[in-house]
Amino acid sequence: MFEIVDHAIDLDRVTTKVSSPEAGAIVTFIGVTRNFTGEMQVVSLQYEAYTSMAISMMKKIGEMAAKSYDIKKIAITHRIGEVRVGEASVVIAVSASHRKPAFLACEYAIDTLKEIVPIWKKELMTSGEQKWIANNPAFK
Repeated sequence: MFEIVDHAIDLDRVTTKVSSPEAGAIVTFIGVTRNFTGEMQVVSLQYEAYTSMAISMMKKIGEMAAKSYDIKKIAITHRIGEVRVGEASVVIAVSASHRKPAFLACEYAIDTLKEIVPIWKKELMTSGEQKWIANNPAFK
């Protein structure tokens, strides 16, 4: 399951999509909006995406994760629109027979998503300032 949604992400639904009787581990990554950037107070993030290309790229990430790590299933859901402090903007779930490949594939998926998937975010500050943020692979 690879999707872009414009509503709150159902964490249980994403996790259920990767459940498998052969899986002894399910690892999830949940990216949430925090209330600061540097010294600035953040109210929310605004996400935009080139949806069809983003989904295609997320599928490629899933294919590469499956080839590189011994996993059973992977699901990636990213939210667009306004995401307030404490809400999830991205959820990645990976199942595998053992925990290590699940952890490695999950880390690979979020790092690669931030580098190549056409999703952009704008931070909305309490001061009223708005700032587009580029993905920076150095912040992991």
